[in-house]
Amino acid sequence: MSKIANKQMICEALMEAAKTDKDIVALCSDSRGSGSFTPFADTYPEQFVETGIAEQNLVSIAAGLAKCGKKAYAVSPACFLSTRSYEQAKVDCAYSNTNVKLIGISGGVSYGALGMSHHSAQDIAAMAAIPNMRVYIPSDHLQTKELVKALLKDEKPAYIRVGRNAVDPTYEEGNVPFEMDKATFVCEGTDVAIIACGEMVKPAKDAAELLKAQGISATVVDMYCVKPLDKAAIIKAAENAKAVITVEEHAPFGGLGSMVSQVVGSECPRRVINMSLPDEPVITGTSKEVFDYYGLNAEGIAKKAAELVK
Repeated sequence: MSKIANKQMICEALMEAAKTDKDIVALCSDSRGSGSFTPFADTYPEQFVETGIAEQNLVSIAAGLAKCGKKAYAVSPACFLSTRSYEQAKVDCAYSNTNVKLIGISGGVSYGALGMSHHSAQDIAAMAAIPNMRVYIPSDHLQTKELVKALLKDEKPAYIRVGRNAVDPTYEEGNVPFEMDKATFVCEGTDVAIIACGEMVKPAKDAAELLKAQGISATVVDMYCVKPLDKAAIIKAAENAKAVITVEEHAPFGGLGSMVSQVVGSECPRRVINMSLPDEPVITGTSKEVFDYYGLNAEGIAKKAAELVK
């Protein structure tokens, strides 16, 4: 199956919906190219707003349009959208419960070589801490399409973080299990539970295959809905395992690992290991180079799981 960047699928899904829904409006902060939204701007110029490099204005304008009945999708690099416009996300979108979808593109370490200024390793913690703000991190373009279709049906604010590059799909065309705000069990096992989000889901799935060859049975959970967190899925996965591993493209504090640890600790105590980026400026390089360096790949996840089980 061909690889498609999640950001491109967001544009394609919105363009398809915009054929009949003229209330859909896309906004960019000089990011239509990097966000793959040039086709939308060219096809629906009257439903597109370019704010320039002004993320705070981007979010506030999106909120204003939403209050006028528009369905606003604000597209900007995650590293800036989750920091420069944090107050606007909190007040104009979440506090006002406004129908704005904040699309954080090139999330995590997608901008690898540009360094910490362009990395977004804190956005899960920051956005999830805001009341009324939902946080979604889809694993591939197929799941991204289903997520956008679902988001078009509601009027609540949300933050959606996607990577920059095309990634190998986790699912198959025509076979994408998806339920809004419910995690997906990619596979189920009895020895270790691996709970991942975003681009870490495919390596987790591949790690399960490596573990199977070692006689270790692994559950893999795609927690694309980081907030609201699917606590029932976490409990189910943990109860059927000896240990739990979380995998995320994020700092070690306040992200998926912290959230899962809270649930497991209070509901079904197990040992929980969080695999994440370190609490330091990460090395520069491509996403793959960064992931390989820190063991955030199939081999690294499988190694950690085997150590836990054995």
